[in-house]
Amino acid sequence: MNKKVYPKVFGWLFIGLLITFLTGFYVCTSETMVYNVARMYFVFAIVEIILALFLGSRIHKMKYQTAIITYLIYCFISGLTFSSIFLLFQMSSILLVFGITSLLFGLFALFGYFTKVDLSKLGTLLLIGLFGLIIMVLINLFLGNSTFDIVISCIGLVIFFGYTAYDMQKIRSLSEFIDEDKVAIYGAFQLYLDFINIFIDLLRILGNSRD
Repeated sequence: MNKKVYPKVFGWLFIGLLITFLTGFYVCTSETMVYNVARMYFVFAIVEIILALFLGSRIHKMKYQTAIITYLIYCFISGLTFSSIFLLFQMSSILLVFGITSLLFGLFALFGYFTKVDLSKLGTLLLIGLFGLIIMVLINLFLGNSTFDIVISCIGLVIFFGYTAYDMQKIRSLSEFIDEDKVAIYGAFQLYLDFINIFIDLLRILGNSRD
């Protein structure tokens, strides 16, 4: 097992999260930027999806520098769409939930790293759960039911806790036969998605909104 890849993974994860949070916070310091981001929100969301699919499917073939640039652009674009949380929730609440997210994320990441159980079998189950979650989110866009939204967030937490452990173990297996630097970017990207989704779900459940 190549243990050297993990410091690189978490180094890139930290950089990605830092870019996202700083971008989101900076956008909210200007009404003009908030307006422009809101006006272009769906464009940014589509770009996010395209970049995610591109990075996830092409990481093995693209150059290392291309992987880095794609990852950093993705984190920046996410920061733009992420900026709304600083308008909707109190800063103290955001910081508290961020701390809770870091703790829980770390626990499941450690489980994925140390467990001897083969978590690869979870991949299909988690993917099915993710598709089901997306369908429920789309349905609730029309229903607008706050209780259902909490249920969706709780299900999302279960799914992305599972993905955190699954991705940690997957990084370990990929590092055996794929370039270490590329695995670091790919692993950071996957864990980034896990962390952000856990954070958002916890914020929906625990966060205090602004008056």
